[in-house]
Amino acid sequence: MRINSLTMADRFAPSSERALTWWVYQIVVVACASALIAFSAQISVRLPFSPVPVTGQTFGVLLTAAALGRVRAVAAVSAYLLEGFGGLPVFAGASAGFIHLFGPTGGYLFGFLPAAWLMGWLTERGWNHHWQTAALSMLIGSAVILAAGAMVLGLFVGYARAIQLGILPFLAGDVLKIAVATMMLPVAHRILGNGN
Repeated sequence: MRINSLTMADRFAPSSERALTWWVYQIVVVACASALIAFSAQISVRLPFSPVPVTGQTFGVLLTAAALGRVRAVAAVSAYLLEGFGGLPVFAGASAGFIHLFGPTGGYLFGFLPAAWLMGWLTERGWNHHWQTAALSMLIGSAVILAAGAMVLGLFVGYARAIQLGILPFLAGDVLKIAVATMMLPVAHRILGNGN
């Protein structure tokens, strides 16, 4: 598992990939990132007109990818989805189970995977060092999540309504999440001495 050294997580990683401490570090980082996504999911507001709640999950996923890169971010999202599928109350509103992954909102959850990979890939190319490219990478990641969510939601409510119920109400919130995360990243890089 080769991970690019431009990620913040690599700043503290043991130098040798053959050392046990390196593998322990990877597992701990992925577990903590998965817990961050689960925690952010509990920041949840139900909308009376939509089956999709407003949550902090997107923020957790985007921040994870921006800090960890694609390999660790996809591992963290995969762990999160498996935890919820297995019955741990990690989804929005402390919920869990099959229905969340394969129901109307499942597309958003599965959309976390390509979004984490793509954002992590951009992170490994230094996009999270400056606010302009960090914001653009998060905008791309958020668009992937919304598109995947609307595609699945459309199977249940029709695609015209999926845009009205599953995309439009979340645009302002996503912009706010991106703004907060974007401000955090360059500052974190400067603190760690890993920025440009």
